[in-house]
Amino acid sequence: MASPAEFNENGPGKRPRPPSLSPEQREEKQSKRAKSIAKATAKRLKKQRGHIPEACSPEDVRWKDITSLLGQDAIQKAIEDGTEFDSPFPFKSEVELEVKAISSHGDGLAQSDEEGIKPWVVVVPFCLPGERVKCRVFKNDRMHSQADFMQVIRPNPEFRDDERVKCKYFAKCGGCQYQMLSYETQLDFKRNVVVKAYKNYSDLPEASIPEIQPTMGSPLQYEYRTKITPHFQAPPSRVDRSTLEKEVEAGGKPDWLQIGFNIQSQNKVFDIEECPIATRVINDAMPGIFQDVVKSIHTYKKGATLLLRDSLDTSVDPDPKDTSKDKQICITSPHATIRERVGDFLFEYSANSFFQNNNSILPSLTSYVRDAVAALYPDPNDPTRPTHLIDTYCGSGLFAITLSPDYSTVAGIEISADSILFAKHNAKLNNISSEKMSFRKGDAAEIFKTVSEFPPDKTVMVIDPPRKGCDDPFIEQLLQFKPKVVAYVSCNVHTQARDVGKMLRATQDAVAGEGKKYVLESLRGFDLFPQTAHVESVAILRLV
Repeated sequence: MASPAEFNENGPGKRPRPPSLSPEQREEKQSKRAKSIAKATAKRLKKQRGHIPEACSPEDVRWKDITSLLGQDAIQKAIEDGTEFDSPFPFKSEVELEVKAISSHGDGLAQSDEEGIKPWVVVVPFCLPGERVKCRVFKNDRMHSQADFMQVIRPNPEFRDDERVKCKYFAKCGGCQYQMLSYETQLDFKRNVVVKAYKNYSDLPEASIPEIQPTMGSPLQYEYRTKITPHFQAPPSRVDRSTLEKEVEAGGKPDWLQIGFNIQSQNKVFDIEECPIATRVINDAMPGIFQDVVKSIHTYKKGATLLLRDSLDTSVDPDPKDTSKDKQICITSPHATIRERVGDFLFEYSANSFFQNNNSILPSLTSYVRDAVAALYPDPNDPTRPTHLIDTYCGSGLFAITLSPDYSTVAGIEISADSILFAKHNAKLNNISSEKMSFRKGDAAEIFKTVSEFPPDKTVMVIDPPRKGCDDPFIEQLLQFKPKVVAYVSCNVHTQARDVGKMLRATQDAVAGEGKKYVLESLRGFDLFPQTAHVESVAILRLV
């Protein structure tokens, strides 16, 4: 009997070669493969074409910018031809492009100047209108690609001055977009973001939107950020923990350990030594905090995010009027209490809770809201002048407390019980009586029932919601309550534009003389994050 090896022409232990295919079989196999690929492609395109970005999301904001650049006709033609996902730039291709505009997120919107290239946009970070850049495509989507920045081939000297860049990680870290710009240009760009947001999302006639004021600048353009959150990964599974422990005890740092921020467009951490937009206190504390991570990295089962937060020393008794004992320290525990001074007021809050991260501009922001409302009633003896203030989404009481001198009665509404405790504490800290100021837990479904005794025609309402803005039930309740003035403070001008548009449209058909119609009195951006593309805004609405 023959051994198995005798039937295997490749020899013992070798896998037998498959029988050769006839030309007809090979053709049939290739046809099946082509059909399978075509089916998978059709399925993917169907899913892509059915995807509609959520309104006001970063994806949707980018799409509005792309539509503005390409024009609706070019997009509609590509959709009709079924080619809106057919990118002229293959994955990982390196291309040279002309930057035509800048997006609301600070990225360049570039196009090819080669003849015959279809209308298509490539989104490239760290470049400016009028520049020619080299980039590498890493993703293709509807009518646009996303690319990694490689180099500026022809800079735009009107805008770019690389001598201004103060961070050695700029163009690698995704945290800043505008360090190569003058501060005046940054503020101009941010004003244009507000303009576009109201054009794209408010659905209001141009005549109902007042001239948008220049963006309010930050007193500090560097060393302003009072909170950063670097992160790192746990040891890889291949690493022996005992060996690692000995290595770090001897003062070594593993090559794989990176403590810092993500590389732009990548889910990959790179090491940092400093962050020039963070406060000096945070930068001074960073090396020691990072070294503690290195020494204990062998104990981590998973990656972690660090918290570095600038605070006044809470071991010193607080005094709103006396700054002589103020000492800045870096807090790293999320359970600690942070203390900040905003103008003549002190605030304390939990380190893991939200508070604006640029302390230098907060006095300007809160004063602007106060003055913008007061300007509507210049006569202090005006009987229609508001006397009551409601601070919704009040957090630890920033607006309620800083605006309180102008009002006889103030209430803050908040869903978080912990935030209410800090807000009440802050009122006492600033010697504001409980007869004048109260903080109340508001159920989202009936939030204004907690302030039912407030006279709407004498009430100013401050709205400072999270990035998602106000939901429809909140707006409906606000319109039922109808406060005399609404000051809408927003960290997302796109959702603010959407919400303001809803408020104005809901009352635009009010019968003349009934005092039920909201008008947009003023609109202004605020630069809480210099060197980045982010802009916040304040809209003042009045019932007339």
